Amino acid sequence: MADIISKISVAPMMDWTDRHCRFFHRLMTRRTQLYTEMVTTGAVIHGPRERLLGFDSSEHPIAVQLGGSNPRELAEAARICADFGYDEINLNVGCPSDRVQDGRFGACLMREPGLVGECVSVMKAVVSLPVTVKCRIGVDDQDTEEALNNLTDSVVAAGCDELTVHARKAWLQGLSPKENRDIPPLDYERVYRLKQARPDLPIAINGGIRTIAEAKAHLAHVDGVMVGRAAYHEPELLLSVDEEIFGGERPVADGFEAIKAFEPYVAARLAEGVRLHSMTRHILGLFTGRHGARAFRRHLATEATKSGAGLQTLRDAVAHVSRSGAAFEDAA
Repeated sequence: MADIISKISVAPMMDWTDRHCRFFHRLMTRRTQLYTEMVTTGAVIHGPRERLLGFDSSEHPIAVQLGGSNPRELAEAARICADFGYDEINLNVGCPSDRVQDGRFGACLMREPGLVGECVSVMKAVVSLPVTVKCRIGVDDQDTEEALNNLTDSVVAAGCDELTVHARKAWLQGLSPKENRDIPPLDYERVYRLKQARPDLPIAINGGIRTIAEAKAHLAHVDGVMVGRAAYHEPELLLSVDEEIFGGERPVADGFEAIKAFEPYVAARLAEGVRLHSMTRHILGLFTGRHGARAFRRHLATEATKSGAGLQTLRDAVAHVSRSGAAFEDAA
């Protein structure tokens, strides 16, 4: 069984963890595992691959998350992703949206553990990369002990290298995808019990984890922690990961240095025709709590969307923020 890919990872998040977001996150942490947004097998096989799958070499270690349930298509998609140079193939068994239910993948696959195992097996047969699964503890009225155990048994038998568990049920009927991220209660103890029962299986925990201190507390029970919205909305959280979790040094001292390091990437993408807003929308949470953070967000939200917005727009936004560590404002 492969070792855990990383003690800390940033969750795959639709419409958020695109290549621009990941590049910026990598500037603040060298060791954190990054994930793509979920991409469906059909898009990988038939869509614009470079746009969907392309990434900067600095993003390693990076995993691609696939959405699908057809073993043949997953095998083909996994092979394509391996050729792109990804470090891991992850199968989504946790997304609760209507779209994935209609396509018979995501969280609804919690009801078909045998099929999930078959999907893992065929991907393992065609790639040499780790093949991992991200799931929920159950869906709808499933018993979470039985549902999670059955899924785990199936994917382990198929050779799954790691299991990441979002420690909530998904309610496929009655709750929206947004509500499914907050309303079902978290059950971290259920994930801890799974790890106790499966000491040889690398297991990471996901759901509602907001601070490095909370991540450290979970690491006393499981192998890895996946952080989602907290890392996106307050990306400076990632600044302390290499130091606090891995005992290394920070790649940059603070958000100001991160922005400075981001500028060459922004300039290169602007020259390719990418709009500034496509990149800066991922950094609006930077400087949260610092004096001038609201003005920074407001400036980017209004000016970065305009035609011709460039590096000076970004620099003008940063100029609103106090560089004094003692000058803070309410985060609202």
